[in-house]
Order: sequence, then C-alpha cells, then structure tokens
Amino acid sequence: MSSTVQRLTLKGSQDSLISDSLTHKSSLSHCSVHSKIKRFIDIFGAIIGLLLTVILAIPIFILMQWDDPGPILYSQMRCGLQGKPFRIWKFRSMVINADQQQHLVKNEAKGHFFKNNKDPRVTNLGYFLRRSSLDEFPQFWNVLRGEMSLVGTRPPTLDEVAKYNSYHWQRLAVKPGLTGEWQVNGRSTITDFEQVVKLDLNYQEKWSILYDLQLIFKTIFVVLSRKGAY
Repeated sequence: MSSTVQRLTLKGSQDSLISDSLTHKSSLSHCSVHSKIKRFIDIFGAIIGLLLTVILAIPIFILMQWDDPGPILYSQMRCGLQGKPFRIWKFRSMVINADQQQHLVKNEAKGHFFKNNKDPRVTNLGYFLRRSSLDEFPQFWNVLRGEMSLVGTRPPTLDEVAKYNSYHWQRLAVKPGLTGEWQVNGRSTITDFEQVVKLDLNYQEKWSILYDLQLIFKTIFVVLSRKGAY
C-alpha cells in the first residue's frame, strides 16, 4: 500500500514539474501577437477566405465521394501560441484512418516533424488538394477565431512539441500561420526541423506589417506556381 502511495506521490510531483516547465517555456510572446493591425488583416483575410472555402467545398465534396468516400473535413490537435492546444481544420487529403497508419510510413524528415514525399495514405484528390494548397482553406476558420494568423509559424502537433528542446519553444512565441517563411522558402521540400526553426525565428526577427503583406503576396505566387508542394 505504501509503495502505491509513493508511486502516486512521485507521479504527481513529476506532473507538477512538467506543468511548471511548460508554463515557463511557453511564457514568451512576440510583439506581433499584440498588433491590432495584424489582427484586423487576419479577420479581413479570414472572411474572404471562408467565402472561398464555402464555394470550393461543394465540388471538393463531390469529387471526394467519388475518389475516397468519407467526411470532407479532417481535424487534428495542434499547438498554437505559447504551446496552447487547438483543433486545426483541413479538407481531408488522406484516407479516413490515416493517423492510425502513420507508424507504417517512413518519416523522411529530420527532427521533430513528419514528412513523406510519396505518402501512400494520401488520396488521388488529396495530392491535388495539397499541391494547390486547397486543403488548407478551412484553416481560415482558425484564423477568424484567433487561434492562427494569416502569417506565422508552421503549427506543430502535440507529439512534436513534446520532444522540443528549450530553444525550440521560441518558435511558439507567435501564432501559427497559414503561411510564413517556410511556405515561401521551400514548403514541403524542407525536411530538416532545425531549418524550420531557423526560418520561424528569422520571421520573428524581421516581422512588420509590411513584411507580413510581402509574405502573403509571395505565397500567392508560390501556390499558383505549385513550387515545392507535394
């Protein structure tokens, strides 16, 4: 009985230490988070984006039922500003039970994220949605809710963040974005997590409203040219 109590006490202490550590690590906040102009641009862009999303949803749903029947949307828990979890939304680009099959797919990325150039879980329609970035459009809802921004960092999964070193947490000092340095400087061709961190920190250093607008326009060009997407 005493050994059980000791284990429970030890576990409680460990959980408390982990919680305190995460609170300390996630206490950083970049100045862009408090910009009212940035937030106004996010809301304006999200409203336009959601109108386009509603229009796109009809043909995407029809094609999806022909290609791989199932729900049109896919959701997953991600970490946002200061590591706060939120549910991200996308048009489904993989088979329904893709998360349960991830362990069967080789990770071609280096570091704390997952990528595979020819992921067998991606559907035929999914490849098109990804190359055109149409799968990301439902995330305008996350932008409207304030969980994401039009421009920011790549939103990591909870499993990825659990493996972070102390300096990796700096990338969570801004809201995750629909686009960012990683989108205009390689997109899916970037397979080294440390390079992702470098790009995210570079964005924080360079940030301004004008720089956000530049990245948005560059993203439009990159998406239309389908450069670096798979």
